Amino acid sequence: MTVVLYNTLSRRKEPLETLEPGKVNIYCCGVTVYDHCHLGHARCYVVWDTVRRYLQWRGYGVYYVQNFTDIDDKILNRARTENTSMQTVADRYTAAYFEDMARLNILEADAYTYATKTLDGIQRLIGELEHKGYAYPADGDVYYAVRKFAGYGKLSGRRLEDLQAGASGRVNPSETLKHDPFDFALWKAAKPGEPSWSSPWGPGRPGWHIECSAMIREQLADTIDIHMGGSDLIFPHHENEIAQSEAATGKPLARYWMHNGMVNVGGEKMSKSLGNFTTIRQLFETNPGLSPMALRLFLLQGQYRKPVDFTAVALAAAQNSWHTLREGLEFGPQFGPNLGWQPQDLAAEAAVLDRETASVQTFQVAMDDDFNTAGGLAVLFDLAKDLRRAGNLITHTGGADTDSETLKNQWQTLVTLAQVLGLQAGPKHQPESPPGLSVAAIEELLDQRQQARAAKDFAASDRIRDQLQAGGIALIDKPGGVTEWYRQS
Repeated sequence: MTVVLYNTLSRRKEPLETLEPGKVNIYCCGVTVYDHCHLGHARCYVVWDTVRRYLQWRGYGVYYVQNFTDIDDKILNRARTENTSMQTVADRYTAAYFEDMARLNILEADAYTYATKTLDGIQRLIGELEHKGYAYPADGDVYYAVRKFAGYGKLSGRRLEDLQAGASGRVNPSETLKHDPFDFALWKAAKPGEPSWSSPWGPGRPGWHIECSAMIREQLADTIDIHMGGSDLIFPHHENEIAQSEAATGKPLARYWMHNGMVNVGGEKMSKSLGNFTTIRQLFETNPGLSPMALRLFLLQGQYRKPVDFTAVALAAAQNSWHTLREGLEFGPQFGPNLGWQPQDLAAEAAVLDRETASVQTFQVAMDDDFNTAGGLAVLFDLAKDLRRAGNLITHTGGADTDSETLKNQWQTLVTLAQVLGLQAGPKHQPESPPGLSVAAIEELLDQRQQARAAKDFAASDRIRDQLQAGGIALIDKPGGVTEWYRQS
């Protein structure tokens, strides 16, 4: 079996064939650091983190690079509003990015690259484009001559004659300086009060598109395996990257282009103008009982290339689904010692996964098909439900109807495959939320549950357990009728 992925460039699924066998280099378009990350960012980076994890699990040596756009008009506007510097704004929101991503269990990139640290490479690339006739200076600015590049539009499928003149993204130079309304800025002349850097064309700063082309070349190579980003970047950003890089090198910029779908809120595109714009932090502040893993699970339930509709009902369903999955993940620590498991059996990293089992094979078939996380999650839920059933039997009858070794293999498989999707239980992923049920209320419910169990009213016992779980309380039933509890969300 081989990994198959959808290539935006060819508009079809293709088997993954990397430049170097067994290795894959990836460039992921990062954030412009002028504000806190929103739900669209959460979707983007959860998706690409999962793709990266899966390729590693499949045995690839993955080198993953992500950029920060720390020179941009939006950052400058925020700095003016706050009466501070562009660098101060960029540093603050870069730090916030790392905090938000860690909360969602997103692995850090192998390398991060910044526009402010790539200025030599940016100017060198602009110089090459000018030398080859693809760029021209104009009163301190430098523009890319779009019509010079014959392949322009091949990624987005757009034709110049169908485009609205001047629709070239964030750059908005004076139209009188451009040879053609479709041309876009590679270098922008300094303006009073703005940060600038010296260059052969005079003081100024780079345009948005050239930054990524230069960073890819500097950090990776002229041609990379996979270029990732949100579908909103296909045009003009990624289209312009191709035009810049391929005009300079004469080589394909990337073998595969992957793009994730956008986030809708209640059926409408998320935007500040519609008032449905939500940052990751705001989401957790307004939903104090929400687990970050529930949000990650929600974002993995759909096909990554399609839009996902964010609603309160969908989020609540994801939270319930996470409770189910977490019960399965916690089966080992809760019941393993009673089943005779050794301490090393509970160390997930020490698990030896049998890749020939039906569960693992089904998971791999799903994920090999363009990273079908919904299919992968179905396998996890089947395992979790089996383990939950076994746990209920152990709790109520003192033993399970499945042998200890089988349960251990099921649990280790669940933990391992969940980690491939970036899902794991534990204190590291608990939301920063105020306590829910008071200790007195918890103890009262535990007393009621104990009475129900003594009367063999297991239906009532289960209802109370579910009520406590909904309040973020996990129970551990121990021999002798002792029940311990702890807050889990």
